[in-house]
Amino acid sequence: MRNTIAVMNTKGGVGKSTLVLSLAETLSAVFRKNVLIIDSDSQASISAMLLSATNLHRLQSDGLTIVDLLVASVLNNVAVDWPRFVVGGVSDVDEARTVYLIPSDMQLTLFEREVSKESLHARLRTSIGALLNHVRGVFDIVLIDCPPGLSVLTESWLREADFHLSPTKPDYVSTCGLEVFRRFKGLNPEMGFAENLGVIINMRDQHSAVEADYQRWLSENADNRVFAQTIPRTSALQHASHLSAVERSYMAKYPGESSVAIRAVCQELLSRVAAANAAASATSAPDPSAPVGSKAS
Repeated sequence: MRNTIAVMNTKGGVGKSTLVLSLAETLSAVFRKNVLIIDSDSQASISAMLLSATNLHRLQSDGLTIVDLLVASVLNNVAVDWPRFVVGGVSDVDEARTVYLIPSDMQLTLFEREVSKESLHARLRTSIGALLNHVRGVFDIVLIDCPPGLSVLTESWLREADFHLSPTKPDYVSTCGLEVFRRFKGLNPEMGFAENLGVIINMRDQHSAVEADYQRWLSENADNRVFAQTIPRTSALQHASHLSAVERSYMAKYPGESSVAIRAVCQELLSRVAAANAAASATSAPDPSAPVGSKAS
C-alpha cells in the first residue's frame, strides 16, 4: 500500500513541523495507526519536539540519525540496518504509543554538500527509495518532515514518496511558496513525482477577513485540493511543540477546537490516501472482459 507522505512548503514558518507532530499523535492516539516520522530537516525541529535534549544529543553522538543512515548508504555505499535508526516511545501523549521517529542532525547540510560535490544524486535517490520501500510494509503512515526550500535531498523524497502534502498559512508569501513548488513539480516529469494529497491551511485566524479571502482564493484552484478543515491558530497548538517532562492525555495536549480540527484533517487525510490507493489499484487491475492472452488497454 502507498502510505509515504512528504510534507513540505518552499516557504518556512508555516507551522509544518508542529502540524506533522499533531497529525502523527492524532493518527496514533485516535485512529490507532503505527506512524513513522522521518525528520529530514537539518534544524531537527520535530526531533526536538519528540525527544528530550539529552536523548536527542545522545542519538546524534551515537550516529543514529537520518544523517548517519544516509552517509552509510550514499557516501560509503554500504548496506544499512535501517531499524537501528528508528526510535520508539517518543510522544509525550499517553495514548500515542505508536509514534516512531528517525531523528535528524544539523550535519545534514554537510551531507547534502558532499552529495552534490561527488555527484551522487542518483545513489541518494536510490537509497531514499530503498528506505521507503522497507518502511511501507511496517508502518501504516510515514510522514517525512522536509525542510523549507528545495534541495537535492528534498527532491529525492518528493520523487520517491507516494504522496506530498503542503501546509500553508493563508497569507501572500506562504501561498507564493506553493506556486514555486508547483513550478518545480512540473520540471522533469519523466523522473516521477509524488501524488498531490492536497493543501492544508494552517495557523488560520478565524476572525481575519484577509485570511478568509486567501482561503477562498486557494480553494478556488482545484489543483490545490484544499482540505475542507483548516487548522486554527490556538495557544494549545502553539504549545504542542514543547515536549512535556511528564506524559499527558491526548485531550490535555489538544483540547477543544484544536482536537476537533486535527481529527477532521486526519480523517480526510486517511480518506484521501485510501481513495488514491483504490484508484491506483483499479487502474492497474487487468480488465476481466479482455480475452485470455490479450493485454488490457
